[in-house]
Amino acid sequence: MFRWMFAVLFILAMSPAYAADFRLTSPSIQEQGKISNEQVFSGMGCSGKNISPEIHWDHAPKETKSFAVTVYDPDAPTGSGWWHWIVFNIPATVRTLPQNAGKPDGSAALDGTIQSMTDFGQPGYGGPCPPAGDKPHRYIFTVYALKVDQLPLKKDASGAMVGFYLNQNALAKASLTALYGR
Repeated sequence: MFRWMFAVLFILAMSPAYAADFRLTSPSIQEQGKISNEQVFSGMGCSGKNISPEIHWDHAPKETKSFAVTVYDPDAPTGSGWWHWIVFNIPATVRTLPQNAGKPDGSAALDGTIQSMTDFGQPGYGGPCPPAGDKPHRYIFTVYALKVDQLPLKKDASGAMVGFYLNQNALAKASLTALYGR
């Protein structure tokens, strides 16, 4: 019995980081916290600054070859949610996206990364802007550790297409959910 337990503990100690260890944090947004006006969309009746938050991740699996980041609102009244930000082909050496890295014109994007189409009809970060009077929506920020260097997609790829490739190539993912309503 003790040999078996020792063998399991040894294997676990020698294994790469577990998905549960992989985590996403931000100095700008807190888990289940309210998103500030700095990150809120500017347009469609919203008057935020539309600045993507600074985000950090750590404890990715050792086998990670690249990362991707998404922001998704499952509560949007579309029947399919709303993609607010999609960034992929982030090098495996990167562990943070600085504030405003999601500028829609791509001027602050890391070299080699691709910001794909959002449901606003353009690439880059598009902050929260739920319908007035709706309950606060959930905005799920997710970082994916991927087993490939690059996804074979271009910047005009839809959120659904990118999501398909992310789920096919994910080693682990970590999420942070924040709220916003008006």
